[in-house]
Amino acid sequence: MSKAVVLLSGGMDSATTLAIAKRGGFDCLALSFSYGQRHALELEAAKRVAKQFGARHETATIDLRAMGGSALTADIPVPKDRPLNEMGTDIPVTYVPARNTIFLSLALGWAEVTEARDIFLGVNALDYSGYPDCRPEYIAAFEQMANLGTKAGVEGKGFSVHTPLIRMTKKAIVAKGIELGVDFGMTVSCYDPAPGPLACGRCDACLLRLKAFEELGRKDPAAYR
Repeated sequence: MSKAVVLLSGGMDSATTLAIAKRGGFDCLALSFSYGQRHALELEAAKRVAKQFGARHETATIDLRAMGGSALTADIPVPKDRPLNEMGTDIPVTYVPARNTIFLSLALGWAEVTEARDIFLGVNALDYSGYPDCRPEYIAAFEQMANLGTKAGVEGKGFSVHTPLIRMTKKAIVAKGIELGVDFGMTVSCYDPAPGPLACGRCDACLLRLKAFEELGRKDPAAYR
């Protein structure tokens, strides 16, 4: 089977992306990051999801708290109870500067070393919180850079960056995950979880997730406060 590096945060989008890559016949190498995030609980979720799908799993450690600038890596409150129609209209303080660029660069390095030519990322440009590094034009630019700046790319063994969820609603993502057997009870989406495995139910990530399950007429299996 062809190898693929799959960025796996432990949330519902990345879990669904891993399931899609696995269904596509790829030998999946799941890559997570311990980057000083306040919601480090997601790393345990990533381990569970990788195990469910039989993927080799590695966690890279990089401390983005040194840069700060985000509610996820600095002492900045996570926004709560924002109206859904306001999400995506601005870039919120949960945006981590250059995060996807850093993550994709490390995924690219691992892909080159392991001779994987495909990278999967669960970004979404519809029901999302306004992050600039979740847009199709950003992904296209990164893929071009990947093929210009690597030995494999220069030798004609180019890379493809796959974003199968990028034009899907959260409702459609949950439906796809259920179809592919994702156990969403294993996943963690919350930006500001309580001590223990409890999601806040009030941050943007929780609200978008709850809305998706509600629209499907299903109960979110995540544990909330």
